[in-house]
Amino acid sequence: MTIEKLAEDLKALLPEGQVLQNVSMAEYTSFRAGGSAAVLVIPQTVEDLREALAVTWGSDHPCFIMGNGSNVLVKDGGYPGVIIHIGSAFGEITVDGEYIHAGSGALLSQIARKALEAGLTGFEFAAGIPGSIGGAVYMNAGAYGGEMAHVVEAVELVSMGGSEFMILDAPGMDFGYRRSILMEDAIGVVTSVTIKLEPGDPKEIEARMKDLTARRVSKQPLQYPSAGSFFKRPEGHFAGQLIEEAGLKGLSVNGARISPLHAGFLINEGGATAKDILDLAEVVKASVYEKSGILLEPEVRIIGADA
Repeated sequence: MTIEKLAEDLKALLPEGQVLQNVSMAEYTSFRAGGSAAVLVIPQTVEDLREALAVTWGSDHPCFIMGNGSNVLVKDGGYPGVIIHIGSAFGEITVDGEYIHAGSGALLSQIARKALEAGLTGFEFAAGIPGSIGGAVYMNAGAYGGEMAHVVEAVELVSMGGSEFMILDAPGMDFGYRRSILMEDAIGVVTSVTIKLEPGDPKEIEARMKDLTARRVSKQPLQYPSAGSFFKRPEGHFAGQLIEEAGLKGLSVNGARISPLHAGFLINEGGATAKDILDLAEVVKASVYEKSGILLEPEVRIIGADA
């Protein structure tokens, strides 16, 4: 089956407007760079997602699940298969006592705001992470000493083939540093997440959120497109510090630059291609390894083909 035939099958199955072809992923990812997806599916319901997976998974073409696109870079040659984008249609958030139930497309900032309104503490760390809860759970995102593993109660999924629904508790997610079982085993796609928090003083919660926001604004290049910290933190070290010690802070490759504000961030200063960003990342890896003997690993998910 050709990718064009697969696209036509998806269009026949899903409501109008949910299946797009040859879409620039620069519009859907926070780097604002990279190639196009041969097919982009934007399901509006869990049933739409299930049907899209039933057709796509197991076909002759690759399938990639994407949330808010804040930790993804599509190479300039584009993605030859289907990208399924879990977006705002999966953004419902409800509060039940000390539990918050959020659709996988709900933004972490929105959930943090709901927690504040409900007087629940424990999610402040995530207020400034520019991603959705589905992607955050997938990679066990974290900041300022907190991570998803600390708050997740249960994760609801639909199987990759679209035929089954399942629930994993926190132990079943097998969380580790910037990883979960979902990264290593194609169990399914996150549709919703339940987190458990603790009662707290709204004034203290808001003060904590404001403090973390101020720290982010002062230390991170938020005015430029990026994917946050590009590299994972090596055990016992900080990637940004290693990059700075290698004398690379501010180094650029065309429109891509190592942020002068935070060396752990690779930013798009304007007009950077995915290749520019990846070439810069390779310089960083080689230089840091030569200086320290430590090999940095990307935290960003890099997909697609070279131009």
